[in-house]
Amino acid sequence: MKMNSAQIKQTLHQFEAQAIPAGHPVMPQLERMFGEHTYFLDGNGLNIVEPVEPEQTDGLRGVVVNLASWVDDKTESLQPHKPESTDLVVDLETDRPH
Repeated sequence: MKMNSAQIKQTLHQFEAQAIPAGHPVMPQLERMFGEHTYFLDGNGLNIVEPVEPEQTDGLRGVVVNLASWVDDKTESLQPHKPESTDLVVDLETDRPH
């Protein structure tokens, strides 16, 4: 899913990662490979957030999905693989009281 800036900020409060800016030179390649999403890099590799079915939650939430893992500890090269859902679910609503 493509996120707006408020959703990205909200996600980064719950998920230790870096969002890849929309204008980054790697974005066209990522979008050809994986589709239009907001992409995040963390210690495990390249991730996206996919919405969780609304009936399964009480608000707009998303699950972090890993698309590519780091090849080695240098975190310089990624190896794509079949999308793997993680256990991390983030709250995407920015105007909900906590």
